[in-house]
Amino acid sequence: MANSQIEPGAPITLQELYPSSPFYKEAVSLRVTGMLRGYSNETALCVIEDGNKSLKINTQNLSDLSFKIGSIYQFIGELHIEPNNEAILQARTGRNVDGIDMNLYRKTIELLRQFLQVEDNSNMVE
Repeated sequence: MANSQIEPGAPITLQELYPSSPFYKEAVSLRVTGMLRGYSNETALCVIEDGNKSLKINTQNLSDLSFKIGSIYQFIGELHIEPNNEAILQARTGRNVDGIDMNLYRKTIELLRQFLQVEDNSNMVE
């Protein structure tokens, strides 16, 4: 029987999403955060941006989310790599996170990874 469990979205920054990145894989589950730069009702595609990096998000499954250009959004979903090597996140959930301190959020991701690495190493010793 196939495993139908939904994987949690690994929190990443958009700067970490590039073709040689370990996160740049088909169907990997990610959590991304960025400022909304564009949205199309016709295609249900939006573009979020963080610094000089951007990512397209397919929002077709998010009927209860309203979009405001310039607001900050967080999405969890699966990454799909197009034939032209462009990444698009198929969002399964999304929320407006206006007011988030993006610098603090980036630092939190870094600290979480350090903590998890220490935990993994300590579990290996036991």
